[in-house]
Amino acid sequence: MSLSPGDALTSHNFGLQIDGVMVEYLAEVNGLSIEQDVIKHQSNTAQGHKDVSLMPGVQKDGQCTVVRGMTQSPAFTEWINDSIAGAMSTARKNASIIMMDYENNPVKRYNMRNAWCSKIDASALKAGEAAALTETVTIVFEELVIE
Repeated sequence: MSLSPGDALTSHNFGLQIDGVMVEYLAEVNGLSIEQDVIKHQSNTAQGHKDVSLMPGVQKDGQCTVVRGMTQSPAFTEWINDSIAGAMSTARKNASIIMMDYENNPVKRYNMRNAWCSKIDASALKAGEAAALTETVTIVFEELVIE
């Protein structure tokens, strides 16, 4: 059974594709947003009244953060390492955050063009702690398209 009209997605089933290959199921995604410039055009009407029009401008670049388990995909780790090393010819990739329904069918995609990793934070390490280790990765992109 897939989603029926009016059903909403749950927030627990999503992953990351890099160049069309699913490389990671993520623990958390934050900051996916699209923003564009607003162009303000002012003119006068034939009667001499001020007329203001707002028009869409250029879409802005953006960034998001993803949290993954520390012992996950070597392909994602390689992408992070290429980005941090400045190997931009291999680091710039097309990546997608994919939302799935409860049967693992892709339902919605956030496609990031020319994405690369700009920052990585490892979770705190504590002796005697039984928590899972994670990495928080900041991904920057030039364009975000929603499918």
